Amino acid sequence: MRAATMDRAEVEALHDERIDWRFKGMPSEAFGSTIAEFLRARPDITRNGFVGPLLLLDRPTLEHNLATMAEWCADRGVLLAPHGKTTMAPQLFQRQLEYGAWAMTAATISQLRVYRAFGVSRVLLANQLVDVSGLRWLAGELDADPGFSFGCWVDSVAGVRLMTEVLAQERPRRPVDVLVELGGEHGRTGARTVAEAVEVARAVAASPVLRLVGVSGYEGAISHDLSDEDLTAVDTYLAGIRETVTRIAEVGMFDDAGRIIVTAGGSSYFDQVAEALTAPWELDRPVIPVLRSGSYITHDHGLYRTMSPFGRAHRLAGPEQPFRAAMRILAQVISRPDPGLALLTLGRRDASFDQEPPQPRTLLARDGTTRPLTASRITELADQHAFMSVPSDSGIAVGDWVECGLSHPCTTFDKWQLVPLVDGTEVIDLVRTFF
Repeated sequence: MRAATMDRAEVEALHDERIDWRFKGMPSEAFGSTIAEFLRARPDITRNGFVGPLLLLDRPTLEHNLATMAEWCADRGVLLAPHGKTTMAPQLFQRQLEYGAWAMTAATISQLRVYRAFGVSRVLLANQLVDVSGLRWLAGELDADPGFSFGCWVDSVAGVRLMTEVLAQERPRRPVDVLVELGGEHGRTGARTVAEAVEVARAVAASPVLRLVGVSGYEGAISHDLSDEDLTAVDTYLAGIRETVTRIAEVGMFDDAGRIIVTAGGSSYFDQVAEALTAPWELDRPVIPVLRSGSYITHDHGLYRTMSPFGRAHRLAGPEQPFRAAMRILAQVISRPDPGLALLTLGRRDASFDQEPPQPRTLLARDGTTRPLTASRITELADQHAFMSVPSDSGIAVGDWVECGLSHPCTTFDKWQLVPLVDGTEVIDLVRTFF
């Protein structure tokens, strides 16, 4: 199926924004210039006045990850609707779509509005939309753009009734597509059993303003580790999704016009999801298997280095070169109060810390030399400082710079509005985020 599209002109117009004090890390010499004007000078992060801390994205690595995921999905026969909440960066959305992404996934109505401001043509909203104002806005958006394809989750009869009540008042020209979400014990949202999911499907079938087009789920809420028990729990949950699809199809509650969308797949177990969703289906119509992994675009040095199928052994054949970490952060040594301690200009306002702290990787000394920091680690983060434990004879001095790897991109991007995209030390672009 064809990839979704975006409004390229709106994305390109981001380069007309002027750089100023709003964007941390940017050179003061760039203040007043548009992004396009600044980039024409081919700025370099080592020479053009950038200040720390500074989040960086590596363009060759991003492109490698984009190509790797696109190739793997094509080989497995699954479509990709990456979760845009990871980056909330339309420039990166555009690259994902250019690599063949079938849709973009959003988590909230506010995220959806960002997507639509940049013309994303196909969106999955991975939650039940029961916000009255949000539903009214959605109805108008669907009426205004016949080319806009949308689907969201439903997980309760009460939710279906609320959506129906609001949308019926709006009298939309076409029904809103929904997918029944199957959850699980101790999970997040989603019907807790297959039987409950079927009852939700019955409620949708009776709604004059909703259309049932598939079944959805999120296996990452079921397991959080790689033990045999965790992997088995994921398989059991995916079997439940398959049973839900079959049961709903047997009673004829899917929309008659099209295929059945079946979607799951975070960034940790998408190998198992692909295996489950592409196994043969004994149904009277085709199934469209869709993954929603989002963090693959940057990968990381922590959570997904461990959890991603392309960071570990996985079940299905994959590319020879797995994902690589595409983001890193630079921070300066601001103080050496004790022989075994260095304070960095890096804190909770700058980097993720919900999974693991930043990982010191390379020392960039003031004399121009570099060396790996194999014996140093960040033990604590304050709002604006990182406490880095170092060997007493490390030679690390005030004014040196430290390059750190990061864990969990979802909670790093939201701390930055403008991020340099680099090739080596040259700035190729400045990536704008909208959180």
